[in-house]
Amino acid sequence: MSGAVSALLDVLDLEALEVNLFRGRSPQTGWPRVFGGQVIGQALVAASRTVEGISAHSMHAYFVLAGDPKVPIVYEVERTRDGKSFTTRSVKAIQHGRPIFIMIASFHNNEDGLNNQMLMPDVPPPEALPDEETMMRDILPTLPEPVQRYYKRERPIELRPVDYGRYLGRKSADGLFNVWIRATGRLPDDPAIHQCVLAYASDMTLLDTALVPLGRTLFEKEFMGASLDHALWLHRPFRADEWLLYSQDSPNLHGSRGLSRGLIFKRDGTLVATVAQEGLVRLRRTEG
Repeated sequence: MSGAVSALLDVLDLEALEVNLFRGRSPQTGWPRVFGGQVIGQALVAASRTVEGISAHSMHAYFVLAGDPKVPIVYEVERTRDGKSFTTRSVKAIQHGRPIFIMIASFHNNEDGLNNQMLMPDVPPPEALPDEETMMRDILPTLPEPVQRYYKRERPIELRPVDYGRYLGRKSADGLFNVWIRATGRLPDDPAIHQCVLAYASDMTLLDTALVPLGRTLFEKEFMGASLDHALWLHRPFRADEWLLYSQDSPNLHGSRGLSRGLIFKRDGTLVATVAQEGLVRLRRTEG
């Protein structure tokens, strides 16, 4: 298991303080605020710890305040409903006596039924794309310095974009940003862990997709960005340590708010999750 994956599993392994009350900690990476995907993943862990024998199928959340990485986050779970088919949990993440994040998650007993899904985009498989060593040697030096810093950072999720051209100002012909993702090491076999790791990863690259139609990125100094809300629907079983295609687009950008969405597929084309997020995409104000 890679060190980054081991660190992620430690971050997701919440401390039980009391019934329905958990404490999570943040890695001390020097960042001024907690990564949103971390809070999403930890909140889903907290909710999952209060149910047995069923899996999450959806979660809807709002980011209320920026998280402080220097202090623990307390997760308070409300057992909103325990039903025969569906179970609902409400989770509040608290720091400094105030909520920084709120989430409602729903769990479902799997049932037999009809089946339909959207098709996966026709993109090269991850093996046909530059691996990490090649990317670091041949591609990264050609990209803007903030992009280089982002991709050089050690993380538990490997990102393998189908096309790096958007970081050089090229507009996507179809408005899509396709990136293969997977955990950088093997994960335990517990399906809930894979759901929580995917929830963590689903916040990566998504907000930046709001600028794809314009050929711009949040790595440019003119922009500041922050996630406002996040929704995740989990459709079918998967492993987060196997390659998944995260196909993202943005249907709207207006009034400094960008809406991005993503479909996550297994490499055989099976749709396993859908994601949507609205975020702040603001041009920095200049004094004058």
